Amino acid sequence: MHTRRAVQPCPNIFSPDGRYILTGSTDGTAQLRDRESGKTIQNFSGHNASLLDIAYSPDGKYAVTAGIDNVARLWDIKTGRELRQFTGHTDGVTAVAFSPDSK
Repeated sequence: MHTRRAVQPCPNIFSPDGRYILTGSTDGTAQLRDRESGKTIQNFSGHNASLLDIAYSPDGKYAVTAGIDNVARLWDIKTGRELRQFTGHTDGVTAVAFSPDSK
């Protein structure tokens, strides 16, 4: 009997202004792409396993990624810099969200 959990694909989401798409991957990275051209604008890497969820802040300044590696990470959209890690989870982080005021 297998006890390994099946990994669901990470959703792709649009930026609040609809100009960009944020994608999550099984390689632990996220990419910000231009919706019209498909060109990669920014890469977000730091997770060491599949992403399970991603969220865009309502103001469009930040993204948060959730990984099967038990960590959520907060990113600056413009610079691609990781701003914070949310650690201490005992299993993969399956969902992330921002409040309506982006905090």
